[in-house]
Amino acid sequence: MEEKIPYKTYLEESEMPKQWYNVRADMKNKPAPLLNPATHKPMTAEELSVVFCDELVKQELDNDNAYIDIPQEILDFYRMYRPSPLVRAYCLEKVLDTPAKIYYKFEGNNTSGSHKLNSAIAQAYYAKKQGLKGVTTETGAGQWGTALSMACAYLGLDCKVFMVKVSYEQKPFRREVMRTYGASVTPSPSETTEVGRKILAAHPGTTGSLGCAISEAVEVATHTEGYRYVLGSVLNQVLLHQSIIGLESKAAFEKLGVKPDIIIGCAGGGSNLGGLISPFMGQKLRGEADYRFIAVEPASCPSLTRGRYAYDFCDTGMVCPLAKMYTLGSGFIPSANHAGGLRYHGMSSTLSQLYDDKLMEAVSVEQTSVFEAAQQFARIEGILPAPESSHAIRVAIDEAMKCKQTGEEKTILFGLTGTGYFDMVAYQKFNDGVMTDYIPSDEELEKSFAGLPKID
Repeated sequence: MEEKIPYKTYLEESEMPKQWYNVRADMKNKPAPLLNPATHKPMTAEELSVVFCDELVKQELDNDNAYIDIPQEILDFYRMYRPSPLVRAYCLEKVLDTPAKIYYKFEGNNTSGSHKLNSAIAQAYYAKKQGLKGVTTETGAGQWGTALSMACAYLGLDCKVFMVKVSYEQKPFRREVMRTYGASVTPSPSETTEVGRKILAAHPGTTGSLGCAISEAVEVATHTEGYRYVLGSVLNQVLLHQSIIGLESKAAFEKLGVKPDIIIGCAGGGSNLGGLISPFMGQKLRGEADYRFIAVEPASCPSLTRGRYAYDFCDTGMVCPLAKMYTLGSGFIPSANHAGGLRYHGMSSTLSQLYDDKLMEAVSVEQTSVFEAAQQFARIEGILPAPESSHAIRVAIDEAMKCKQTGEEKTILFGLTGTGYFDMVAYQKFNDGVMTDYIPSDEELEKSFAGLPKID
């Protein structure tokens, strides 16, 4: 092989970032503030602290500090599985016969099987530091619930997880990993909460959604002394913690003397995408470098490509603050898509603002096409990717094939957020030829948009 660039590039432990990067500090147009659903006024730190840990509230509201120190205890935990590798996909490039250079940042090298552990340990740490008994949360595909249960077990916190019902039924082994780490896992919507009972009454037989599960988790947190709610995506604080992905990627590229041209991430609520692109986006915002950013979402839940940019509830039960984001409406119940981690009705306010400012692009892809890319990647690169990650793989392959047509030698980076070894029901349906594609109609979306709150 003529090129001397290694297959895998690892940073030394001493080179691992010691601070998270807050992209909001470099944004000219800041994300719109969270609003109190009753008064429609910006949420105060005091109001948010009823739901979230105090330190996390500070991070959520911080639009000014570009860098925030990572506590030593979190750095020590990170060292169990970080730095994660930046991998050159030489085998994929060869099979595609493309002049493009393809890299991926692999976040599946921990027991949770995904990038979610980066924020889970941070949020659990701040809960423990505050003297709380435990935390509540939601999970879609199960990666976040698994990561949080691991972090809570490590720190001795109780963990209550509301898992989207369709994933609870499709992924029993993911559920059992959470229980092994000591978490209680409840299928959502459930009869155990007031909001769950209301959702079930309004949507009998529903397979659930992340919005439903969030409502239940928030209700339990706010009605149980010594507990707070933690979220695995969407929020500013989560994108902050996940910036470790992009910071490591940027440092690894600098070590190689390489600059990516196109950066691609799957997009559900925004944690992986936001974390991967943040430091590169910071360079673009400061005029230091230019990149093309592509958010990839499922055609069955297309918040960026077909949603409205408006204030909306973050949850189906309408108990959470209002966020200005690209949304399909908090009442939108997605189809039982196998990419459970991407089945959220809205997008991070930070990413929504960047998208609205035309600083990044978005595409939606159908799941049969996604699994074709997943299968191809698994056979060539030897990693069975998570369905969520496979959305990014699909578009990375598409962009590489465009380079083949034009002869351009673009350098492509995508986020491989995790592994798919708990997603075998989905792979079975694809292999059996019974997987289908669902795309919501304009009429369905208009019905959901009609429920958006009216903000003066």
